[in-house]
Formats: sequence, C-alpha cells, structure tokens
Amino acid sequence: MDLKSFINLNKLKKSIKNFDKGEPFPHIIIDNFLKLKIAKKIEKNFPKLSNKDLWTYKNYCEEKKASDNWNLFPPEAYQLIFALNSHQFITNIKKALKMKNLYPDYGLNGGGFHIMGNKGKLNPHLDYVIHPKLNLMRKFNLIIFFNLNWKEKNGGELCFYEKNFTNKNLPGKLIKKIIPKFNRAVLFDTSKRSWHGVNLVKNNIRKSIATYYLVDKKKKLETRYKALYSPLKNQMNDKKVKKFIKLRSKRNSAFKVAQLR
Repeated sequence: MDLKSFINLNKLKKSIKNFDKGEPFPHIIIDNFLKLKIAKKIEKNFPKLSNKDLWTYKNYCEEKKASDNWNLFPPEAYQLIFALNSHQFITNIKKALKMKNLYPDYGLNGGGFHIMGNKGKLNPHLDYVIHPKLNLMRKFNLIIFFNLNWKEKNGGELCFYEKNFTNKNLPGKLIKKIIPKFNRAVLFDTSKRSWHGVNLVKNNIRKSIATYYLVDKKKKLETRYKALYSPLKNQMNDKKVKKFIKLRSKRNSAFKVAQLR
C-alpha cells in the first residue's frame, strides 16, 4: 500500500521534528494530514451516531460512542487504519524520534471510531499504561478529526493538562485546547502522565479515528490496565463519581460501569 496516496507524509516528517517541544507533554498538530479526497470519503461514510453496532459509553466521566470492529469500517477508513498500523508508517515515526522499537496495535484496543453527539465529553484522564493482552506499554496516541464546518462555539476541544505535583490522581492546570478541525491530526506521548480530555460538545457531532502505538515495558512502571479519570470541578465532592472512577480504573469492573447511567 502506498502511504502517499493516503497521508501527506511531508507534513508529518516536517512537524515531527518539533515533537519533543510540545507542552505540557510531547505532541504535534498536523493540519491537512490526509489527502483531501480520502478525508472527505471517510467523513461521508462515517457511522451514524444512531448506529446500534457502536459501543455506548454513558457515565459520569464519558459520553461517547465507539467501535474497534474492523468489519464496521467502510473501505477507505479500513484502508487508512491499515496504513496507520503498517511497518512503513511506523518506521517513519520510529526513525524521526530515534526509537529502537515501536509496535502497532492491530486490535485497536480503545481505538478505532469515536463519535460524540451533543453534550458528549471525556473528563480529564490518563490512558492505560499496560496493554491488557500484549503486555506492552502504550506510548503514542494518534487522533484524526473528521468534522466539517466545526466552529469554536461547538466546543469539543482536545485538552491537555500539566502534571499535578501534589496529587497524582488529579490533573494540573489546563495548558492547551485543540479544536477538532476537519482533517487535523494530533500525535502525542501518552506515557508522561499525560492528562487529557474532551470539552463538552455543543450542537454538533464530533467524529475521530484513533490509533495507538506501543513500546517494550520499562522496569519501573505503573501497572495501570484501564484509564484513570478525574472528576470535574463540579464533581469533586460527589461520592458517586468518586466510586465510579475507582471502579472504572479496575480491569474486572471497568466494562460493567461504562454504561452506568
């Protein structure tokens, strides 16, 4: 598969030189990441919010729908996700960042299609550290947005927070908000206590595709197999929210509570 027929590789290669300069943790933002024709086809054929094959996350910290089922992906999306997990694409990242090893997650654990309707959100959170089946460490998130005519008033920004040096279970100050513009990609390092979330979506449908990349485990490493969420300011004293967050972060109860409400 020719990557250049899908991805504007020159933009990736140019942007990734500044990856380690990103704040509050390494990241880059790449506009016009995909070839326009491909991006428009994927946007047009994106699953509807009402699609019953999508998983529903509806709880105190998450309001979204998602799917990692390859059989649900229309042809162009299938081909794109295949390309993003290819040896050729991963080699581009690995060489640019001078890495010895970097692995794809063909099973798209937590990745694939993500869709948020009105009032969709993701509280600030830390992603899982250890892949539940591959026993590798999650390193990078790549998110591509497919939102035509998105405006600031629609919210839904991808938010990055600094570390909290007094409480490791809460994010620090909000540092960056990224508008989910059409054909914008964000690549970020999720291994640096990288608190991130999605602001409330207002009167629009937010669509994205996510792929994740893995590395060999380090010796001294948190053994977190599920996301750790933080309450919002108006949830800080809510005992139900705190109980949910505890259950959501555990392997044996996370899936059960995802559709809590």
